[in-house]
Order: sequence, then C-alpha cells, then structure tokens
Amino acid sequence: MKDWKEEADRMVKDQILRRGVTNSKVLEAMRRVPRHLFVPSHLRFSAYTDQPLPIGQGQTISQPYIVAYMTESLDPKPGDRILEVGTGSGYQAAVLAELGCEVFSIEIREKHAKQAAARLNELGYSKVHIRIGNGADGWKEEAPFDGIIVTAAANEIPRKLVEQLKPGGRMVIPVGDSFFSQDLVLVEKLESGKTVSRTLIAVRFVPLVDKI
Repeated sequence: MKDWKEEADRMVKDQILRRGVTNSKVLEAMRRVPRHLFVPSHLRFSAYTDQPLPIGQGQTISQPYIVAYMTESLDPKPGDRILEVGTGSGYQAAVLAELGCEVFSIEIREKHAKQAAARLNELGYSKVHIRIGNGADGWKEEAPFDGIIVTAAANEIPRKLVEQLKPGGRMVIPVGDSFFSQDLVLVEKLESGKTVSRTLIAVRFVPLVDKI
C-alpha cells in the first residue's frame, strides 16, 4: 500500500487523538505499525478506516480507536511482560511490542495463531510469543504478568487471569453476557492482592470461547 504512513498518521489524528487518547507513546506506536498488513489483502484499502474489519473464522481486527484506548488504559511500560488473550491478527501485540513490551499471546484458533506468528516474525517483532490454547486459562508458566489485555468478551472476569496478574498490575477486559451488552472493565491488582474494578466504556467484542 502506497503512502500507508500518511494513512496511519491521519488515522491517529482524526480517529484517536480527537476522541481523547492522548498518551504520546501510544499514538506513536499506532503510527508505526503497518495496520494494512494485519488485514486480509482484499480489505487493505479499508485498513485505516474507523471500523473493525473481519479477518476470518468469525473474528475481527478491532477498530483503531479501541486498540489505542485499551492500550492507553493498560498503561504498559517498556520492559513490561504483557499477557494478551486473543491474538487474532496480531495487530494489538504489535502495538504493545512497539511500546517495548514482551508479549505472551494466546489464540484458540490455530490458523490465526500461525498466521499472526508468521506476520509478526516477518515484521521483526521478536518479543511476541504466541501459543495455541484457551485464553481464559492464561499462561501459567510465564506468569505473573505486569499487564493483561483481553480482546474478546468474557461473561465474567476469569479467576485464573486475575491470579496471573502481578500486584500493582492492570487488566483490561470486555465483560458482558451478550454481543449487545458489554463493558470494557479495568481491573487493578493492589499490592495486598485485592482487586479493584471499574467500568470504562461500552464496547462490542466477539465472545471469549474455550473451545471451537
């Protein structure tokens, strides 16, 4: 795609910054990731538009604003170890990697996992690790994590994910019992081990599943 950097810059200015995402590092990461390479080739002309796009098997790549908003809410720092539940296209993982994070991403769909791994490797994102599995179980062998980001809606906050979050860590997760009634929730784990949750915005995500 010609001039994709111009498209990415326009996306950041018109869709993300104007809606109130102001973290300069997040904005710059969104500019640097070639979003068009994370969507099917026949949809690349729409890659930088203000909408989610289908990536196959009933899954989507999230709207750019939502990716930026969730990333800003997670507030990752360089060197943080982040668990991502739902690799999908690999775009969210790439944004986190641009922020200097080491990403451990779980995807239940083998095709998506393999395609995302190949794409991320091709683009040089060596600190993104992908495995196939049930995201609600987390990645116990690599826990605890500084942050957890979930890209599919759970009926309730999975206990295993909370257990794998470091004290002082954050989790951003869509929660809701249907496709039409979901909230993005920020979970903060206190140094005492207790958690505090608050609702951020209404969202609409595909459901988190434990088998396919």
